[in-house]
Formats: sequence, C-alpha cells, structure tokens
Amino acid sequence: MNPVLCRPVRRLEEWVRIFMALPEIIEIEPLSGPVVARVTVPGSKSLTNRALVLAALGSGEFVLRGALWSEDTQVMVEALRRLGLELRVEPDPGEQANRTIRVRGCGGRVPAGGSRSAPLELYVGNAGTAARFLAALVALGRGWYRLHGTPRMHERPQGALFAALRQLGYRVETPNDRLPALIEGGGPRGGECAVGIGESSQFASALLLCAAAGGWSVHVCGEDPEESPYVAMTLRLRERFPAGGGEFEIEPDASSGSYFWAANDPAWIWPMLDGDPAVLDPSRWPVQVRRWPSPEMQVDARFPGVWQMMLAAGHAGRDHSRWMELEISRARDLGDAIMTAVVLAPLCGVVCRFTDLGRLRLQECERVAALRTELTRCGARVEEVGDTLTVWPSALHGAEIRTYQDHRMAMCFAILGLKVPGIRIHNPACVAKTFPNFFGKLAAPPPEGLGVRIRDARTGAVLAPEQLMVGGADE
Repeated sequence: MNPVLCRPVRRLEEWVRIFMALPEIIEIEPLSGPVVARVTVPGSKSLTNRALVLAALGSGEFVLRGALWSEDTQVMVEALRRLGLELRVEPDPGEQANRTIRVRGCGGRVPAGGSRSAPLELYVGNAGTAARFLAALVALGRGWYRLHGTPRMHERPQGALFAALRQLGYRVETPNDRLPALIEGGGPRGGECAVGIGESSQFASALLLCAAAGGWSVHVCGEDPEESPYVAMTLRLRERFPAGGGEFEIEPDASSGSYFWAANDPAWIWPMLDGDPAVLDPSRWPVQVRRWPSPEMQVDARFPGVWQMMLAAGHAGRDHSRWMELEISRARDLGDAIMTAVVLAPLCGVVCRFTDLGRLRLQECERVAALRTELTRCGARVEEVGDTLTVWPSALHGAEIRTYQDHRMAMCFAILGLKVPGIRIHNPACVAKTFPNFFGKLAAPPPEGLGVRIRDARTGAVLAPEQLMVGGADE
C-alpha cells in the first residue's frame, strides 16, 4: 500500500479550536407554553461551500455575505488557503455564526500541489461537501494532493466521483475508493464523464462546480439533475453567481431553520385551530424564522409546509377512530430536514411513512438506524423496512440521547426536549459542524430566542446563552 496514503489522520482539533466547550451531557427543559419568537439562523452550509468553490475558481474578487462560519465551512476555507488562495474572513454584525468572506479567485488556475511522495495535504474533517468539492477542484491544479479527514469521513463513499475523474483522465490513488486519497492534478482538459448520484448528489455537484474551469461535460446518471434537489441547487447557483467578481448573499440555512419551525408544538396549534382554521398558516405561528428563503434553491425551505401538513392531518384525525396516514419522501419533499420531521412525528397524531432515506445511511452517521434507535429509546413506535421509517403516534418519555457525533441528531432531539421532559443530549458540542450557536439560540430570551432552560446534566446548573456557543475561533 502506498505509504503516503497511510499517514496518520490529523485530529480535527488541529484545525478547529473550540473556544467554549459544552458539558458532556445537557438536559433540555420543556417550554411551559407558547413562545413568540423571531429567530435568525446562520447561512446555508451547502450554499456557502458551493459559493467558496465558485469564487475560488472565478476571476476577480468575490464578497460572500451571510456565509456560515462553522466546522464544515472552516475546513473548506483552510483548505483553500493551503492551496495558496487569498481569503479574508470578517465578522457579520447580524448573525454570530455568519461571516463575510472575501475571496480572490484564481481564474481557474489552481495553485500547484506537491510531489507524489510529499503531496500537498488537505484536511476535510467530516465535511462531505469539502471532501467531494475539493477532490474535483484539485484535479485542475498541477502536482499531487492528499485529501483526508475524520475516521467517519474515511468510511463515506467517494467511488463514483473518483471514477468520473478517472474518465476525465486524472489520476486518483486510493486503496478502497474512499479517503484518504492521492490525486494528481492535470490542469484543465476537455472531456466527458458520467457520474452516478445514488450514494450522494455531492459527486455531481463537485464536477458541475468545476466543469466550466475544467472544460468538462458532465452527465448525471440515474436521476434527472433538475429533480435532485441538491444538484438543482448547484445548477441554479452557477447561473446566479456573479461573473468576474462581485457580491453574493448566502441565504439562511433552511435545514437549520426547520428546528425552530418545529418548535411550534401541536399542543399550541390545535386548540387555536378549533376556533380559527387560518392558524394553520405558518405566518400565524408563534415561532418564526426571519428571512425565510424560497424552495427554489433549498429544498428544506419546504419544511413549514410539511409541518403544516402533519399538524393538519393530526388535528383532523382526532375526530376519527383511526389515525390518518402521510408519506413524506427525502427524494421528493425534503432534504436533511426530514430528520426533524421524523423525530417530532410521534407527537403529531398521524402515522408517518418516511421514504427514500437511503442516502441518510451514508452521512455523518448511519442516520436511519440512529433515528430508529433513539426514538425507540424515548418510547416511540418506529418500524424500519428497507429505506423507509414508519412512525406511529406515541406517548414519549425522557431518555439519554446518543448523537453519534451527528449535529442533526443533537438538534432534532433537542427540539423534542422542548415538548418531552427528561431529554438529555450527549456530546451537544457536535452542533459546531453547521450551527455553532444553536443551543445559544434556544436559550436566548424571546424574541431573538426561545428562552429555554438548558442544564448541565451532571451538575444541574442552568447554562447561560453565552455558555452555549461552540465553534472555531474568530478571525
């Protein structure tokens, strides 16, 4: 085996310094009643890392406003800097977990790497976007680059992307079509490739982001690119991104916003519905997310409509002897925010079948099994058949929730803790991956937050909002 590929993995702490550590376990106290809040959420991780690649390959200076500043975007910024690109990071006065990032593009001329025996090292953490996008980007350079990340990232698939790069004539060395990998940049070269997205749509997005600079023609197999939400995001972003430099505004992250829409408890909404059916309109709900995007770029911007549908079906079913049934698809209806819907489904009075969940198995953890396991731990009736989870209305109770180093597991079950007493979250600091001030938002007083009491589960001490921020050090 190539000894370069066997080098030890750098620890994440070498790249991302945690300046405020959360307790090992926290307990969420349920809200006592409706809270009127207007919450801001950080910028979209998916859009931020895509925009960073487009800006890096572009010509001129680009200003990305509202960019997310979290582990996943920091590893991308650090990797681009290690490549030799110039990036400046400035505070965003409107959102603690956002930054303004100024990027001087390389005009498609990616700085050279190292030799095969001493390649340029690029660490990607457990960021799938960084791992996939950088693999395509460094192919446009010259010399050798080594991509590596966390142990979990080394388990996640890369094979279809590496196969496509090889079709284009680039050399990729890896023992198992996963990271760590050595990639020899060959510079821009015209060519065609086909890429399947059954395991991850990020394979296609990586190639499409770099296609113009590389002279590549990319064919997406197995799914219409316009109907794959995250590939469609990439195509629309390419169309809208400023040519030759300029400013670009990153939308708030709709997946992160789903947690706050789901804070609108059925127990709040249903009594009001009896007297005023218009209460089903999300614009009438007590908790709102500011600057909510349209679903045109982010599929999870549909979440308020999906939550509305779940609440309406549960309310209607109260007058029948049998529960109503709903089907919600990750391929058709939602992206990662489907996890929010799964976790809150037992409280909605409706039988929910969540389908097309296969890609969730290949992400930060095996999310389908994790969701089933932790919901069952809370007393929910959950059935897993193939890539479908069926969740029944259930009487839930408190439990200690394992998060599997998965930010979305931590955040979904924290919202369940607003409604179910005794929910304790292990390793809450994992939210630093995409939403470093998530628990601070929960604890902040209304209207900016929800005013939730969050305790150190070991000592019982109530944690102030400023004690609940995790993330990389400011620049």
